[in-house]
Formats: sequence, C-alpha cells, structure tokens
Amino acid sequence: MSRQPCAIEAGDGITLDVRIFKPPATTNPSSSPPSKGNIVIVLVHPYSVLGGCQGLVTGIARNLANQGLAAVTFDMRGVGRSTGTPSLTGFSEVNDVVSVCKWVLMNLCSNRIVLVGSSAGAPIAGSAVDQVDEVVGYVSIGYPFGITASILFGRHHKAILQSPKPKLFIMGTRDGFTSVNQLENKLKSAAGSVETHLIKGASHFEMEGPAFDSQMSNLIVKFISKL
Repeated sequence: MSRQPCAIEAGDGITLDVRIFKPPATTNPSSSPPSKGNIVIVLVHPYSVLGGCQGLVTGIARNLANQGLAAVTFDMRGVGRSTGTPSLTGFSEVNDVVSVCKWVLMNLCSNRIVLVGSSAGAPIAGSAVDQVDEVVGYVSIGYPFGITASILFGRHHKAILQSPKPKLFIMGTRDGFTSVNQLENKLKSAAGSVETHLIKGASHFEMEGPAFDSQMSNLIVKFISKL
C-alpha cells in the first residue's frame, strides 16, 4: 500500500487536499486500462464545522488499499489545507465530492466509483451520487436521519432515498443522532437495492474511531463484491 498526496481544483475555484491510497502494484488499477473491475472508493469525512477531516477516514482507506482497492480521501473546503469556507448544511461540499469524483475518473484509470460517507459526510455524499454517472454504489456510515440532525441535513435525504443505485447503510444501535426505528422508517421509501448493517452497542462517534476501521472496510468490500 502506498499513499500519494495531491491538490485538485474544485469547479468553483476551491483547492482540495487529496490523498490517494493505492494497493500493491500488482493490483493497482492505475497500471492497466479501465475495465469493469476498476472501482475506486471515494471517502467523505464527517462534519467539517465540528472538526471533521480526512484523517477520520484514513484508516478505512488504508485497509481498503491493503485489500486491493484504490481509495481516495480528501479534506472538504475550509478543512486542513483545502481552501474556502465550510457550509453549515453541506450543500457547497457536494460540489467538492463531485469534483473529486471527476478527477478520479480522469486520473486514476477508473470507470466506476463507490462513494462512502461518514456521519455528516453521508448526506453530502448521498447528494452527489446521481450527479456522477460513474458512481455505481453508496455506503453510509452513521447517516444522521434523526429529527435534530435533519434541521441541518434534511434537504439531503431525498437525493439518496430516490437514487436507484445500490446502497448500504451501516449504523450503531446506540447512535445518538438516529434511532434504529428512524433509520428503518426512512429506508422504507428508498428506491433500488438497499441493505442495512446494524452494529450492536456501537455509538455514533465510536464508529468514527480506529477500532471500527477494519470492520467498516470489510463491510465495504463485501458490498462492492455484489455490484
């Protein structure tokens, strides 16, 4: 596994700090022409306003690369070395996700992307899913569907729930922002293939920690194997 940092330009003049996690050379998708199997996972970090950054999803990206899948992390606008200012509702950041996806398609010899969003990164990623045709799947880790969180992120719900693309929702049963009932009720109206995976006893912020990185990457790999 190797890690490569770079900077890319978002569509509205924002510069984003990006890191590419590449598998061993024998399975590196950059070393061969695009094919159906050349999936790259783009990970979207938790809420920027509360200190979210790409470092929180680096462990998952590293594990994915070690399992033979290229992964990309980045700091959204206003975080770390990325320029600009974070937005409260995450709608400006949707453009960041789309810009990274388009860069991946042009520079990593990939023709398929899976978006993975953690916490507030889940609604942001969900709003980008159907803006990039080559996104073939979506994974949410702790999507904040709850009433209080919906004040900020409720307008994102429709995009991912109406998307026909395959979806996996991972959540702890002790998530402080969304109850199991709230998750299940929301997903009743979801289009396309929808999977859920509940982690017994896990809280929202606990799942953002390194103790769950291996489990998260394994669930993502299993989901991708069915695409």
